[in-house]
Amino acid sequence: MSTKSIAATLFGAEDLRVVDVELGDLQPNMVRVKFGAGGICGSDMHYFRHARTGDFVVTSPLILGHEVAGEIVEVGSNVSGMAVGERVAVNPSRWCEQCVYCHEGRANLCENIYFMGSASKTPHMQGGFASLFDATAAQCVKVPSDLPFQAAALAEPLAVCLHAVRRAGHVKGFSTIVFGAGPIGLLTMLALKHAEAGSVTMVDVAAAPLKFAEELGADQIVDLSKGEEQLAELAAATPFDIAFEISGTAAGLASAIRTVRRGGTVVQVGNLAGGTIPVPANAVMAKELDLVGTFRFGEEFFEAVELIVEGKIDVLRLVTGEYKLSDAPEAFRVALDRSRSVKVVLTA
Repeated sequence: MSTKSIAATLFGAEDLRVVDVELGDLQPNMVRVKFGAGGICGSDMHYFRHARTGDFVVTSPLILGHEVAGEIVEVGSNVSGMAVGERVAVNPSRWCEQCVYCHEGRANLCENIYFMGSASKTPHMQGGFASLFDATAAQCVKVPSDLPFQAAALAEPLAVCLHAVRRAGHVKGFSTIVFGAGPIGLLTMLALKHAEAGSVTMVDVAAAPLKFAEELGADQIVDLSKGEEQLAELAAATPFDIAFEISGTAAGLASAIRTVRRGGTVVQVGNLAGGTIPVPANAVMAKELDLVGTFRFGEEFFEAVELIVEGKIDVLRLVTGEYKLSDAPEAFRVALDRSRSVKVVLTA
């Protein structure tokens, strides 16, 4: 028996349509989730603008969305511990638990991962911007009935930032600098504050997100649209211990390498353009830097849900706009305008 759902589906660059889709019978190990809310991520916007993000190219219709939460409306016959009516934050990662990376405790690098809303494999892995979608029970983390779906949906981006901070190593008391004041940059700042970093400086090329960062508690802000003198002066006076490159630009990575102190750490968080990019690589050697990659998250998803439920990190402070799922194309256009939005969330 098939069930109808509506889904925000990408057919090509800037060709996002809300269309009917058919869901077949629920598989025994799955649950069916009614969409409650979903955050529009930077990678979603890359897909929307270019029909690709990094090296992942959209070659067939793709339902977007991997920051999602909802309510269970049906439970598969082999599922235990889940019930209709329960609210869940949905982990978009479906790990195989069999490969060498899963066994090493690095499930985010799983060789056989299914990641919702991603074109990294063919056929593409469909996302959660749909009125109904299916997930395994293992992907679903229960949340209290009074937690807004919007907050539960933002466990995923917070998990990305918690993983990035963990990849940096020891941060307590250290001076940190974050290149990129979008949602991931801002959540990284909040994660660093939670981890008791000594200071967090936020850098961007736009005034609006920097003002937002200041309101959220940034210790310093640097507006690169006014030139690089302020950044150079700050780095010369007290070089930073750890830099997080989140803008996803070659210029951001180059600035991070130049700005961090000798023996410091640079964490690459942003999704850089596919192919080869120019970077001051010799400085990595000459300054003996640790250049660290960070990809998605592992067990941090469960930590993120816990921090949100306990009120230790208020992710809703980032939300600047809410749109119905049926208005997804307009929501994406607003999300792309950094002067008008920080984090845009879709709701049922």
